[in-house]
Amino acid sequence: MAYGPDQILEGLGNSDYERYIRTPELLSLQKSPEQWLHRDELLFTVTHQTSELWLKLAVSEAYQIANFLAEDNFRMAMRLVPRILMCIEFADEGMAMLDQMTPWDYQQVRRALGHGSGFDSPGFNAIRKAIPTLGKEFHRLLNKEGVELLTIFLEHEKYADLYELAQALLEIDQSMFMWRQRHFKIVERSIGTKVSGTQGTPVEVLSKLNSFNFFPELWDIRTTITNYAIAQEGEN
Repeated sequence: MAYGPDQILEGLGNSDYERYIRTPELLSLQKSPEQWLHRDELLFTVTHQTSELWLKLAVSEAYQIANFLAEDNFRMAMRLVPRILMCIEFADEGMAMLDQMTPWDYQQVRRALGHGSGFDSPGFNAIRKAIPTLGKEFHRLLNKEGVELLTIFLEHEKYADLYELAQALLEIDQSMFMWRQRHFKIVERSIGTKVSGTQGTPVEVLSKLNSFNFFPELWDIRTTITNYAIAQEGEN
């Protein structure tokens, strides 16, 4: 294959940009118009493929954060947290494109999905495995410091690193919860609630499966703090 003077990378494409980003392969991953059962298949596919890419990046960053925490490197770990939050945000915002489909048009696209379900998403399943590694490192650091969870909230200036990490984990947890709920509402908006999804699971059950937190202890500690404050007021 002949290369121009400004093209030094091997691969498909007419420029090094195309070869590095691999746009020929990327843009061939969607059905061509003659393969569509409905024109919104392209919208549906691009939306979900984009989400998978953002989740792939979020997973990578989560494991990087866990590695930095394992080295007690708070600075580098905290530097990467916004990346995960942005990945989840972009995946969440991208789902808004599905609201542009009418319920009837979705039914036509649904015929092409087979038994495909969001629960089979590699990105979703990978992020569910990656995020708990952050909690594992957080509790290791708590044990290493010999401090209780309540203490780092009551003395947050003294334990600033641990407190900021706890808040960051809560933000990640909340973002994932909101993203899952957004996805459920899109399903509800598309097919209703008193029906079953593509794998036969009732939509109402899907809602309950989405209602979990990665770090329940970081939510429960809010109640503990409130009760502690009430008890302190009672002593005064």
